[in-house]
Amino acid sequence: MVLNLLDITKNEGVNSIGGKLKRIEWGMVLLVSLLASFGAVLLYGAAGGNWMPWALPHIVRFCMFIVMMIIVAMIDIRFWYNLAYPAYAIAFLLVIAVDLFGHTALGAQRWIAIGPVRIQPSEFMKISVVLALARYYQDMNFKNMGPLKYHIIPMIIALAPALLIMKQPDLGTGSTVALVGAFMVFLAGIYWRYIIGAIVGAISLFIIAYDFVLHDFQKKRITTFLNPELDKMGQGYQITQSKIAIGSGGFFGVGYMNGTQSQLDFLPERQTDFVFAMLLEEFGMMGGIFALVLFFAIMAMGFLIARSSRHFFGKMLAGGITILLFIYVSINAAMVMGLFPVVGMPMPFLSHGGSVMLSVLFALGLVQNVKVHRDKIMHTGFQSGK
Repeated sequence: MVLNLLDITKNEGVNSIGGKLKRIEWGMVLLVSLLASFGAVLLYGAAGGNWMPWALPHIVRFCMFIVMMIIVAMIDIRFWYNLAYPAYAIAFLLVIAVDLFGHTALGAQRWIAIGPVRIQPSEFMKISVVLALARYYQDMNFKNMGPLKYHIIPMIIALAPALLIMKQPDLGTGSTVALVGAFMVFLAGIYWRYIIGAIVGAISLFIIAYDFVLHDFQKKRITTFLNPELDKMGQGYQITQSKIAIGSGGFFGVGYMNGTQSQLDFLPERQTDFVFAMLLEEFGMMGGIFALVLFFAIMAMGFLIARSSRHFFGKMLAGGITILLFIYVSINAAMVMGLFPVVGMPMPFLSHGGSVMLSVLFALGLVQNVKVHRDKIMHTGFQSGK
């Protein structure tokens, strides 16, 4: 089905490159750049005052991917609508390929090599799920989206890859895919009674999965999360050291590159999963609040863009991506503070890692795309204001 769009603006200049550039949310670009710069500072310090091996690649990747974000925002929104299902299919096949031919690291099989490049398909699965669900709901010509029957297919679209990713095993990413799918079903307008039933069902399934599905190391992560003292030198080591780092940071921090936990290598994975703990140690609670304020300002812009869209595809796309960013940030922050099990969730723009930065900036490019094309209205599916 080819999407038919009607541009309701009378200003032909809006469709020019200059007109589209004016519609970019440059405030979001600025905030993202500030966060990435903060990340480079942290990674430089994590390496003991060296640009390699983390800070310089982080800067180079950001400079390339921020340009990609602008390009993604400029492309006609019809392209992303038409690409939604093919992108989902390709990402799903790549997730299957990881199970068959993937690279194993840290006990999980998450990467696949395509020539000299190693990619993590599960990162792009998150975005493709949002795209596919946004198109699905746009195509449904119903004002009342409350009944459960309208959401069976979206649930399958989200749960099928989520279960495959959990099998790798990657509980954090798989749970993220399932969560973003659940939030989008909620955004579409499903009745509350089904949401409450789903929460009860999810808790019941977790209890069953704990006994029959989860691997031993995943079970140990959960029990260690509940009581890190049970294995302070094993599974509980990371969270124990993270809490020590956060506690020593206090209100204003111990100072840049003065953190004992990070500089003396007590804090594991300080350049990736626990970079936020290093931030809290060196810059204190105020540094953490500064970073979180920047993140939540970006999210606020994302929800405002979703709200202003004239078509349901844009509302669902921008809203879903913004929720995805919220899941990233909230899980990582809760994880390093011991409020959530350690699941290998990086902090966007602060953590070292190419796949996450690429996927998050690409995703924010789609949010920007919704803003650039805010004056277009879809003739298919549900329309806001009907």
